[in-house]
Amino acid sequence: MKLAILSRSLRAYSTQRLRTAALQRGHQVKVLDTLRFGIDLSGPEPDLHFRGRPLSSYDAVLPRIGASVTYFGTAVVRQFEQMDVYTPNTANGIMNSRDKLRASQILLRHEIAMPATVFVRNRDEIPHAIEMVGGAPVVIKLLEGTQGIGVILAPEMKVAEAIIETLHGTNQQVLIQSFVKESRGTDIRALVVGDRVVAAMRRRASGDEFRSNVHRGGSVEAVDLDPEYAEVAVRSAHIMGLRVAGVDMLEGSDGPLVMEVNSSPGLQGIETATKLDVAGAIVDYIADQAGFPDIDVRQRLSVSTGYGVAEIAVHTGSELVGRTIGESGLLEKDVQVLTLHRGTRVVPNPGPSKELEEGDRLLCFGRHESMRSLIPARSRRPKRVRRLPRQPIVETETA
Repeated sequence: MKLAILSRSLRAYSTQRLRTAALQRGHQVKVLDTLRFGIDLSGPEPDLHFRGRPLSSYDAVLPRIGASVTYFGTAVVRQFEQMDVYTPNTANGIMNSRDKLRASQILLRHEIAMPATVFVRNRDEIPHAIEMVGGAPVVIKLLEGTQGIGVILAPEMKVAEAIIETLHGTNQQVLIQSFVKESRGTDIRALVVGDRVVAAMRRRASGDEFRSNVHRGGSVEAVDLDPEYAEVAVRSAHIMGLRVAGVDMLEGSDGPLVMEVNSSPGLQGIETATKLDVAGAIVDYIADQAGFPDIDVRQRLSVSTGYGVAEIAVHTGSELVGRTIGESGLLEKDVQVLTLHRGTRVVPNPGPSKELEEGDRLLCFGRHESMRSLIPARSRRPKRVRRLPRQPIVETETA
């Protein structure tokens, strides 16, 4: 395998370990500075230049994109994807994980448990938002903070309001999150590679510090991860579009609470704590998957006119309830079921004998008109373009 590691620092521990692990396994590997790329959109096919010269071909690319170069870095990764070069972490996956609000929205949609979180901007709504997450103390987080930077514990309501107003005054976007007291300054970091957790550690905050990050002086120890935590970690990484990720979880009274999914997890702390060759596991996984580049399914499947991808909910009273996929008539309507989502379970390529239940969600590819007929009717705006009204419309705020 010929592997490119995108990193701005060859001397960083994680970059060195990944490069060494690849060389030890007989692979060709280059560490390429993310900012030295040029994205070539002038020719008939997508291409990349590095240091002003056409880039040679690679089998796989491993992004280690720093927060300060997220936009350009993900553009480079996206170009590799368009060139059919395999990457374990897609550009969309990196963008999803880098924005804490976007990540929380995506994870909540897929029923991943997290600390109660609220996002508001109006000053008058801050007290209500704090009450919505259970009241003070609360954790205040910048949307794009890393390594514990931009994470503040506010012990009282007035203190929280002052901090949030100050951050808003400097044009910073923040999340308001409940403080999970039972975690007692500890969290779990699970390192996901592919479909499994290859290593896990418990991080413990130092002294009065509530942030357990190693960069904040926290201590680490290896931990045998409970299957429930491992399952949540893998699901969270996959939902974000990542196959190599560090998933941080709090140990809540009712089970794991996901705090963050990191697309460029550091390896020093977890390798030191577990004595495991995590870098080697990452390289081995990429070598196994290098022949299967990630494809933007919606982009490819939506090219045909009149066809696309849609999610169909099997709602109460639907004629699909109790029928198998074969009996549903979907195939006759030129609709193919790609996956069936039932609660937290995902059934890929469900067969014609699979019986549908109320609450199922079907990810389908097919003719738009056929799929539209399966969605409950609702009021639609007329397609005809109306004339402008004689009098201007006065808008008023409504709840």
